[in-house]
Amino acid sequence: MNFLNHYARKDVQKAILAVSKDREVGIKFGEKGYGKRPDILQYEEDVYQLAKQGATSFHISEERWQDPLLLTTSMSKKDLDKLRIAWDLMIDIDGKSFEYSKKAAHLVCEALKFHDIKNFSVKFSGNRGFHIGIRYESFPDVLNNIPTKELFPDGPKTIALFLEEFIRDELSNALLENKTITQLEKESRVPKLKENGIFNPFKLVELDTILISPRHLFRAPYSINEKSSLVSIPIKPNEILSFNPASAKMDNVKVNMSYLESYTVNESQHLIMQAFDWAQKTKKEIPEEIKNKKPNYDEFKITTKLGDQTFPPCIKLILAGLKDGKKRAVFILFNFLKSIGYQHEDIEKIILAWNKTNPEPLRDNYIQAQLSWHKRNTQNILPPNCSNPNYYTGIGVCKPDMLCPKIKNPVSYSIRKSMFNQNQGRKKRTNKKNED
Repeated sequence: MNFLNHYARKDVQKAILAVSKDREVGIKFGEKGYGKRPDILQYEEDVYQLAKQGATSFHISEERWQDPLLLTTSMSKKDLDKLRIAWDLMIDIDGKSFEYSKKAAHLVCEALKFHDIKNFSVKFSGNRGFHIGIRYESFPDVLNNIPTKELFPDGPKTIALFLEEFIRDELSNALLENKTITQLEKESRVPKLKENGIFNPFKLVELDTILISPRHLFRAPYSINEKSSLVSIPIKPNEILSFNPASAKMDNVKVNMSYLESYTVNESQHLIMQAFDWAQKTKKEIPEEIKNKKPNYDEFKITTKLGDQTFPPCIKLILAGLKDGKKRAVFILFNFLKSIGYQHEDIEKIILAWNKTNPEPLRDNYIQAQLSWHKRNTQNILPPNCSNPNYYTGIGVCKPDMLCPKIKNPVSYSIRKSMFNQNQGRKKRTNKKNED
């Protein structure tokens, strides 16, 4: 079967047209390159007619537009934001070998499931990688008072970087499971896989964020990859590790799965919120008290476990049980308790006890997954700042006391409260000594 016969199939035409709705389409004509841009597909028959003219593959934008034909190379970001109606998250995984890509793609899917996302699409790229996508409708309409559709490319790029960091340790373990670093360097022909003495798995496989840029295109499902002559076919997430590219040969392709169609509204809200908060916190943001290096503050940060008598009102209200916002509360509690010196065993006891106080507890497997990941993740990240509207105010636990206006983060509250308690203790001891 040649390229023309493949695109003559009605089921292939229908599948390519369906995913092309509201998207810019790039049509590649073999070694001649892409045809005119912008372009669109209007009818199923267009696919076959273009193939008769020499089209070898079809590529679509991750952005969706009111009218793709109005796009120009000179448009400003403001004009693009007006014309854009949505963007879909598209994670392009490309490895030095297909086996590396399999492991990374599997872990990205596990990370999405960890964030309670069930509706996402996976497809074989047609060569050495995978495309994992989430529809825009899965994200909230507004994030931090900005329409989410305007958060392009920053929104999807932030999520991709967050997921990369999220799977880093697991990917390292997977790649090193049966091979040494020296063997991987020889096998992949990539030297110096260690950076500052630490193995960097993303030298072998990357979550390509270059794809996440205005008007960038990715290969449409059921389109052919010219280099391999294999078809970019959708697959089920649980088929990644066992996937055999032979099933993507043109003669073997069955059009039995859609791509980027299913979604649940707001299902990915937790993911994008955590990604943006992670991005903010990894800018080395630390409490003002520690940053100013006043006496004893580093001692609190490193060695002193601050007791529950130092907890701010929002944390106390969370621990009293919540009706809504429990997943956001888990994120807050883990990072807060970890930042003020609590060990994993103590955090686990607190989280499990807290979940039982909720009118409708979170599922046990969700809590256990969170506990497992936080145990593996040794990096300390502050909980969201008080000013972040998606968290304390959003779940109804922002009830400030007299100290709250003086701090920016719950951790700062505990540090100040602890120092105040210590100062009061010293005063009492001094007064008693003077009385004696």
